Amino acid sequence: MAGINQNYKKLAAGYLFPEIARRTKEFQKKYPDRELKRLGIGNTTEALTPAIVEGLIKGVNNLADPSTYSGYGDEQGNTTLRRVLSEYYNSKGITLSPDDFFISDGAKPDSSNIQSIFSPDSVIAIQDPAYPVYVDSNVISGRTGEYSSIIGEYDGLIYMPCTEENNFFPDIPDKKVDLIYLCSPNNPTGAVATHKQLAGFVKYARENKSVIIFDAAYSEYISDLSLPKSIFEIEGAKECALEINSLSKFAGFTGVRLGWTVVPEELIVEGTKPGEVRDMWNRRQCTFFNGASNIVQEGALAVFSEEGLKESGNLVNYYMENAKIIMKGVTSIGITAYGGVNAPYVWIKTPGGISSWDFFDKLLSETGVIGTPGSGFGPGGEGYFRLSAFGHREDIEAAVNSIKKDLKI
Repeated sequence: MAGINQNYKKLAAGYLFPEIARRTKEFQKKYPDRELKRLGIGNTTEALTPAIVEGLIKGVNNLADPSTYSGYGDEQGNTTLRRVLSEYYNSKGITLSPDDFFISDGAKPDSSNIQSIFSPDSVIAIQDPAYPVYVDSNVISGRTGEYSSIIGEYDGLIYMPCTEENNFFPDIPDKKVDLIYLCSPNNPTGAVATHKQLAGFVKYARENKSVIIFDAAYSEYISDLSLPKSIFEIEGAKECALEINSLSKFAGFTGVRLGWTVVPEELIVEGTKPGEVRDMWNRRQCTFFNGASNIVQEGALAVFSEEGLKESGNLVNYYMENAKIIMKGVTSIGITAYGGVNAPYVWIKTPGGISSWDFFDKLLSETGVIGTPGSGFGPGGEGYFRLSAFGHREDIEAAVNSIKKDLKI
């Protein structure tokens, strides 16, 4: 008799974003005339830029002509795109081979799939709060015990608290762990790690033969030149870290889908030699993945053209201006807020110490604004709330004005 993967039953009830959608739908049924303002899910809203559209059209036209038509591409990605990415990192002072890059359909799939190449009994350490896919993918893979609704944690998972006291960046584990998930700029807190902080984790990982899974999907939002945009800016990181990135938030590819994972040849774990971990990821991709869309990869190449980088930079600046508007608005009414400076998320402390979900309901009912409860990102997010800077300017301004005018605190 066929059975199911029982680990799915361990997952905490209701994935964060579907639960937000459910509550929003119920509110709309009850108050059909109320206008909703969405500052919740981090989904880009502005149109693709001209250079990118031209690249995508080129990809379509290539497939429309027998002389340029291409079927399956390399599972690792377009050779030219991998070289361009290598050159882009090199322009930041980071030397990586094109062979270290693996093109995919986004950072989220890679974040969930990458753990499959490591030992099933690996001990996992995760920032708390953190993007849910890091936790849930390891739960499904059987690396955790049961979920405790009382403390909001999975047994067997090492939570690294990110609090006001440590500026929302975790302390180094005080025990041996195998895989360490770090995200900078962080989703949801908006905090950005310093060189010193990352160097501490690199030192720990090298000493313990651990691997850092570094999510840099929001790296292009870092405007402070003193802050690192890549884990590979840290000496020795190639021996103990891999990096996941994406064009979703940099160039508006949330629905277009294009990401990449960097697995340096130098990366080693216990019992391996240089190149083996990279070969394992290559084997995984060749087995389960047929490569990113040919059309999308042409669009990605356009992102890294001179005009494409300029346009994408302007897009980032647009969203960061939204973040400034949100920060200014919420702090003007006495709400404590973090992030929003080198990241497109504003992390607010719920007023009066109310729970994250209670504040969700309060914000929705009083202002019509939809945000994201911090507790949905882990136990460390309780008492906090995430507002997203992704939105049309007029909608951002309307949401902030409603918060300032109608929120009772």
